[in-house]
Amino acid sequence: MAKKVPIMEIFGPTIQGEGIVTGRKTMFVRTAGCDYSCVWCDSAFTWDGSERGQLMTGEAIWARLVDIGTRDGILNFNHITITGGNPALYDEPIAALIACAHAHGVQIGLETQGSRWQDWFLAVDDLTISPKPPSSKMVTDWTMLDSIIERLPTYSLKVVIFDDADFDYAIEVNKRYTPQELYLSVGNGHSQEAGEIAGRLLTKLEWLWNKVIATPSMNNAKPLPQLHALVWANKRGV
Repeated sequence: MAKKVPIMEIFGPTIQGEGIVTGRKTMFVRTAGCDYSCVWCDSAFTWDGSERGQLMTGEAIWARLVDIGTRDGILNFNHITITGGNPALYDEPIAALIACAHAHGVQIGLETQGSRWQDWFLAVDDLTISPKPPSSKMVTDWTMLDSIIERLPTYSLKVVIFDDADFDYAIEVNKRYTPQELYLSVGNGHSQEAGEIAGRLLTKLEWLWNKVIATPSMNNAKPLPQLHALVWANKRGV
C-alpha cells in the first residue's frame, strides 16, 4: 500500500512571493507537521493542532493539482511549491509527487529549514534552505545544516529578518556557506492581522535595505519583501 502524507492545503495557481523564484506562477502543496515551532510562524496551523490535514499519496496530490490547476483542458501551471510545516519530515509520498510532476514537465520548488535530509532533495528543481534566526526561538543544528548543504549540488539560502540579532545571524550564515544566492526576507510577525499591511512591511524593508547597504560582508544578499503579503496581506489560499 502506498504511503501517505498529511496535507493541509493544495491551492493555486498563484504567484510565488519570496525566494529564488519570486514572481513565478506556481501551485502550492502545504504539508502538515513540523519539527520546529517558530514563535512567529505564519503557518502555525500546520503543527499547532488547530487544524487537521488529509492523508494523501503522492499520486493523489498530483491528481488534485491537475484537477484544480487545469484551464480549458490545459495545465495552467508548470511549477509546484512544496512547503509546510516541514515537508522534509516525509519521504516516499513527496518523492512520488515529484516523479509525477517531472513526468509531465512540471518543476518542483521546496523550502525547508535544513533540519532533516531526504534523498528526494536531489530531485528538486529549486531548493531553498531557510535556517531560522534567533527571533524564532529555535536553535540551529549547525552539524545537520552543514551535512545537508554539503550534499546539495545547487541551492539557495533564505533568512527571515525581524531585528538586528537576526541580521547578525544572516551574516554568520553567509560567511559559513558563501552561497551563490542569499535572500533576506522581511519578517511578518502578525500573520493574523486583518486589513492592509503593506505599509508596515515596506517600512521594515527600508530598514533592512539600509542594513544591507551599510554592510560590506552582505554585498551578495538580496533583501526582499514577501510580495504576496504586499498584494494579498495575510489572506490564505493565494
